[in-house]
Amino acid sequence: MKPTSPVFTPARLGPCELRNRIIRAGAFEGMSPEGLPSERLIDYHRQLAAGGVGLTTVAYCAVAKDGLTFPDQLRARPEIEPGLARLAAAVHEQGAACALQIGHAGYFANPRATGSRPLGPSAKFCLFTGARARRATGAELVRLRDDFAAAAGLARRAGFDAVELHVGHGYLLSQFLSPYTNRRRDDYGGSFENRLRFVLEVTAAVRQALGEKRALLAKFNLEDGFRGGLTVDESLQVARALERAGVDALVPSGGFVSKTPFFMMRGEVPVHEMVENESSRLRRLGLRLFGRIFVQRYPYRDLFFFEQARRIVAAVSIPVVLLGGVRSLEQMERALAAGFTFVSLARPLIHDPALPLKLQGGQALASGCEPCNLCVAEMERGGIRCPLADRHSRQPPLTAPSPHV
Repeated sequence: MKPTSPVFTPARLGPCELRNRIIRAGAFEGMSPEGLPSERLIDYHRQLAAGGVGLTTVAYCAVAKDGLTFPDQLRARPEIEPGLARLAAAVHEQGAACALQIGHAGYFANPRATGSRPLGPSAKFCLFTGARARRATGAELVRLRDDFAAAAGLARRAGFDAVELHVGHGYLLSQFLSPYTNRRRDDYGGSFENRLRFVLEVTAAVRQALGEKRALLAKFNLEDGFRGGLTVDESLQVARALERAGVDALVPSGGFVSKTPFFMMRGEVPVHEMVENESSRLRRLGLRLFGRIFVQRYPYRDLFFFEQARRIVAAVSIPVVLLGGVRSLEQMERALAAGFTFVSLARPLIHDPALPLKLQGGQALASGCEPCNLCVAEMERGGIRCPLADRHSRQPPLTAPSPHV
């Protein structure tokens, strides 16, 4: 009998035990009209759980209205608790665990979605939205910290197993860390220690709100992807500080949505499809005229964060999740052999939510996903999907592995 791959062995994530090492990364689903969890969102994550992931991440839950990136983005408030509870129950019925990713867009929040002027660490114009953000006051930082804690408490009450704190990709917490967006001259800006301060205050509040029976992950940047941003050497300090603050696992990533959006994905930039699906006339015109100039392309290669993320593994004693260009079972096994505890996938599971079961059963050795990034262009047009995959195949229902949650 062929020995079981270590990818399909259980592992601890803080107080939780996951049935295997595969995590569905947080990637915006576009299935939350009016900021509420829809039946489509629930079914989407049910399918991922049935497809064999150990943990599925519900993406981009804004902790406050002024932190929205998209008009139909999940937003933390009491009204969403029943829907989140149904989602958690659906995932648990299939033997998987679920995490809620919480964050705030900061200076690149979408005024069309928020109805207000964006706020960030410092006053700054954002080409992504065409708006100039204002500097958050001390009182607003306290309110934002409490918003993060309230969102974590909401996830706990809804029965989620974990929360992923979004400290990367140029979102609000990442903006405080980056010298590109943080020009403050108070206790929250200037030195690295000061730029880290708000992140740690939020982390402490979220940790307390979650309690001891829920896991806390933190996604953060290895680097911002441009000169003048956060560096890998600083990210090592961020990782150690997050570990000391009580985070159970780290998810190193990279890139800045408002400046280097494809740094975190690599591969093709589907400008034509992005133009066709863009709902804002102004942004559609900007993409059509300047998309190939301003949206930088980064060539795809497998495991593109591997070498940098190994430095995080060596720097901390908590689990580290490998994200970025993980496509095959061999690559997953290589990651575990290098000291990573889990691997995280987005596009391969958008292409085929049953990929883990197929890898485990020998029906596949790797994902059929190509780095075309057409799925990115679909986010705001009825929900994320892979245009190249037949999502409505006539295959029989999936049977999930036995639970270890």
